[in-house]
Amino acid sequence: MRNVFMLLALAESRKALPECLPNPPVGCVIVGVEEIVAKGYTQAPGMHHAEAEALHQIQGKAFDSLKMYVTLEPCSFHGRTPSCALAIAQDPRIKEIYVSLVDPDPRNNGKGLDILRKAGKIVRVGLCAVEVNSFLNQYLFRF
Repeated sequence: MRNVFMLLALAESRKALPECLPNPPVGCVIVGVEEIVAKGYTQAPGMHHAEAEALHQIQGKAFDSLKMYVTLEPCSFHGRTPSCALAIAQDPRIKEIYVSLVDPDPRNNGKGLDILRKAGKIVRVGLCAVEVNSFLNQYLFRF
């Protein structure tokens, strides 16, 4: 079932193009008890990233023990938008996060995952990595 949710996050990421560029087209799905409660994809620069878009949809709603599926490691730094990793870390409803790919951008590159782990989140990396990488790789920042 987990693969299905990550593949749905991948489908969300495709919706981000071309408006999200130069940011990578990331997709996110938040799941309750085996049902989707929110979806998001990266908006135009300066607007919500995929994770923030999905978190916004569940703002003020009572959920317990949610899982998040995201195609690329949440950002650890504040650029045009706040850090997605910090927003997820501060949300007690998100207990587990599945990340398909680690972000190769040196400003991130594992730092977002570290923030989530330090916040006590269960972090799993690599789900559907082949499928996600075949789409996302061309949009990732290489330094």
